[in-house]
Amino acid sequence: MKPLFIDLNGDILPADTKTFTAANRAFRYGDGLFESMRIIKGELKFADLHAARLKAGMKALKLDGYSQMDDWFIREKAKKLAATNKIKNGRLRLSVFRDAGGLYTPSGNRSAYILEIEPIIDDTYELNNRGLIMDVYTEVTKPINALSNFKTSNALLYVLAGIFKTENKLDEAFILNQNGFLCETISANLFVWYQEKLYTPALTEGCISGVMRNVVIKIAVSLNIPMVEAQINPHILYEADEVFITNASRGIQWVMGFGVKRYFNRLSKMLSDELNKYKE
Repeated sequence: MKPLFIDLNGDILPADTKTFTAANRAFRYGDGLFESMRIIKGELKFADLHAARLKAGMKALKLDGYSQMDDWFIREKAKKLAATNKIKNGRLRLSVFRDAGGLYTPSGNRSAYILEIEPIIDDTYELNNRGLIMDVYTEVTKPINALSNFKTSNALLYVLAGIFKTENKLDEAFILNQNGFLCETISANLFVWYQEKLYTPALTEGCISGVMRNVVIKIAVSLNIPMVEAQINPHILYEADEVFITNASRGIQWVMGFGVKRYFNRLSKMLSDELNKYKE
């Protein structure tokens, strides 16, 4: 079912509504950020974590209106749009941008938002049946700076990595930071099971501060799984026993292959089962 409605600044409009002009700053300058979220059985998952990251990102971009973007606001907007579209299980994208004129220097800092939804069949986080085939994208690396942990509207790195993925018939691609260490993937954070420890790139390595990353770390710690946030050399991919990636939309997805290397999925399966039992 194709969604029929979107939410533009609180107004429920037909999904094909022309929402902005060519002067929009998100279009011109990537002047904004977004959250990808999951709604299951009509309820938004991890609204508090999404709200915290969104508010922090809006502060970093000097956007006004961040105080209203709390978990109650996001949860209620998501629930209303899902009900209007008659969707119980779906993926939401909340885009926030600077609603002002000007060139590089904006004429103001007022923010605006668009909330979109698309249906998903599953009413749980489903581990993928077929493991992902991945490789490392090296042509462009991710800079480490004050904005690296947020999902900003400037996504050219991920677009180019996506083209690399398509050209090489991959399911996903690893992205390196400016220093050549593992950072994240096109659409997810990454975890590596190596020598009986679970590793993930530290936030200081420039990766997105993922909501699902946060949840999986909490689950791992609760299960007494040795958990290390670190600087990770990509050569670990040749030695690891298991690799999986995480995001708020799909939960946990296990990686089957990197080059000739093949991985197991015992830990990712266990963590995926625990995720579906996790109490927020």
